[in-house]
Amino acid sequence: MSNVLKTILNIISRKEVYGVIVTIAVSYFVFRTMTILLEETINNGKDSYERKKRTTITRLFKNIAKYVIIVIDILTILSIYGVNVKGMVAGLGITATIIGLALQDTLKDIINGINLILENYYIVGDIVDYNGFVGEVIEFGLKSTKIKSFNGEVLNVANRNLLEIKNISAKEQIVTINIPLPYEEKVSDMEKLINKKILPKVQEVENVSSSSVEYLGVNELAENCVNYLIRFKCKRDKHYQAKRDANRIILLELEKAQVSVPYPQVEVHNNEK
Repeated sequence: MSNVLKTILNIISRKEVYGVIVTIAVSYFVFRTMTILLEETINNGKDSYERKKRTTITRLFKNIAKYVIIVIDILTILSIYGVNVKGMVAGLGITATIIGLALQDTLKDIINGINLILENYYIVGDIVDYNGFVGEVIEFGLKSTKIKSFNGEVLNVANRNLLEIKNISAKEQIVTINIPLPYEEKVSDMEKLINKKILPKVQEVENVSSSSVEYLGVNELAENCVNYLIRFKCKRDKHYQAKRDANRIILLELEKAQVSVPYPQVEVHNNEK
């Protein structure tokens, strides 16, 4: 038994073994400490937008730090095993040039990803428009950005292609709704119904700016109905649900008032002689 312990101690006491263990342990401790500090920084954000911004920046920083630590660990371990690291570092200039030429697109992704962060184009949680694809930024990495549309589709875009992306989260979304009502109903009665019954209920819809809810007037004299236009503002990433909720309110109020919503009608004439 003592021989086994001596053998184990002899193995552990070798620089090639304990050096690697210490290197990995120190790197892990440094990375974990940095992660805890970054998470604390995120939690200290003043509001949800500030916290999302900090989350995006810290994720990018963690990715960079992870790769830097891995490279340092590899060089340190090679040095422990007697490899001429200085010679390797000296040769990195030529190697970096070759790698740079081979990985031009990847380097463009990384550089543009850092630029997007520094210029504050968008952060995780923002609603963006990329070539007509509108959705929420759910992941922002060194190489690519993932955007999830409102119907669940996920688009993965290389950061180098995001030079013309639009961030539409900063502003409120304006929602307009045409309320189709019969020609048979008096305009004054319909406007009273909209102003007294419908608008107050729409003001109570979640994420809608109550002060922005307004009736704009008769918008269109359509074939089968008169379109009365209302408008309101809401949070950019909530406008689809807000519009659905407002439409439901409109239908319920019209039912209560016993006003039917017109539908397209086709007249058929039989020319009999």
